[in-house]
Amino acid sequence: MSCDSEIAETLRRAGFRLTPQRLVIVRALRHGGRHMSAAEIAEEVHREHPFVDLSTVYRTLDALRRMRLVTSTDMGSGDVLFEWSPEEPHHHLICSVCGHVDEIGPEYFRPLEERLLAELGFAADMHHFAVFGLCRECRASAEASDDDEA
Repeated sequence: MSCDSEIAETLRRAGFRLTPQRLVIVRALRHGGRHMSAAEIAEEVHREHPFVDLSTVYRTLDALRRMRLVTSTDMGSGDVLFEWSPEEPHHHLICSVCGHVDEIGPEYFRPLEERLLAELGFAADMHHFAVFGLCRECRASAEASDDDEA
């Protein structure tokens, strides 16, 4: 099955009406291989199809997000970034100093998800998170600076 056929089949199974514009938007995101802003997706789409406007990109991304085919996350860049939804939820640890990003699995958030449901009756959407803090190297550097000042 070709990639376009696979994309089309995934969209049809999700109940998404397939148009040429939607297919090219999904293709740009899926083949981007990274988190992308709507503007970056639109730029990629315009290389082949200059007639697709930014509002079509935003509407398509919003519909895909609601269908859980795409995730959207604030990764600290100032833009919401989109990613073709992986099979398994995943999350990101983002260093507020150097910007390094590590991907982590859902097992870190399952206990929180279960506790929220058991104790508060709240079914949390734990599909995609960005957690900001200090990476190991920046934390070690900050601690070394604190020791030098003391």
